[in-house]
Amino acid sequence: MKLIPRLLAALFLTVTAVTLLPSPLPAQAPAAAEAPATPPAATPTPAPVTDTAPAPTKDAAPKRSSSAMDPVKLIKEGGVTIWFLLALSVVTCTLVVFYILTIRRAAVVSDSFMRTAENLIRKQDYMGLLSVCNRRDEAIARITQKALDFGTKNPTATLDEVRQVTESEGQRQASQLTQRIAYLADIGAIAPMIGLLGTVFGIMKEFGNISDRASQLNMMKAQMSFAGGTAEALVNTAAGLVIAIPSMIVYSIYKGKVNKLISELEAASTYIMALLSAQYKRVAAQARAQQQATRDAAAPSRSR
Repeated sequence: MKLIPRLLAALFLTVTAVTLLPSPLPAQAPAAAEAPATPPAATPTPAPVTDTAPAPTKDAAPKRSSSAMDPVKLIKEGGVTIWFLLALSVVTCTLVVFYILTIRRAAVVSDSFMRTAENLIRKQDYMGLLSVCNRRDEAIARITQKALDFGTKNPTATLDEVRQVTESEGQRQASQLTQRIAYLADIGAIAPMIGLLGTVFGIMKEFGNISDRASQLNMMKAQMSFAGGTAEALVNTAAGLVIAIPSMIVYSIYKGKVNKLISELEAASTYIMALLSAQYKRVAAQARAQQQATRDAAAPSRSR
């Protein structure tokens, strides 16, 4: 339950970052500013006809490229699937921020907790260690808490039973860490499929409209219109790949980090169990020594 505020904070930071992004509309200003720069190219006309023909093509090329790369226009013409891809991008950014806040060594195994746990175990202050575990939100703290709860509620439990409880809780914490980063892998697999689906829908729409366009216009204009519609349909595939590739990269990075944290968690839990085992053997030895002392003290009285 303590992870929910961190997830909400990550979502708030992601939405704030998206809203603070600059609007793509000012990007059209350079295209408008470049328009006055083209007439000077037409003023010097050393060649009669050959230089005037390429001039319109140079003017038309920036306008076509600027309109084709307009993000607002691409989103509007991307269809319904582009909105699903935008939602996936927001989820991806939120997960990355959430991983930065939660998947780190201080959130799994911290040196301060290990020092505190070692001192309290050596003092046999198990209730104090339980209170410390309740205040900490670390994986090793939850493992220690589970072991101490079982030991205090079952005084007759053996050390092997406490070790089994500790191992099962450690496996549960490790599986939670592994499952937490699996969402990025799922997004990396789903996003290209959604983009491909949007592209297929766009191409199907263009194939349905090409016959109507061919009947009203000539074939050349119909083919040019079909090419433009296909290029717009491919925006979905590009958007899906733009989301999937960073997701898989971040997943690979955090997969190695999670494996490292799991190994450190196993080492820390083994160390905690070794301390508990040493104290358990120490208490058992003291109990046997007291029993032997009482027997030795009772032996002379019986002889009398």
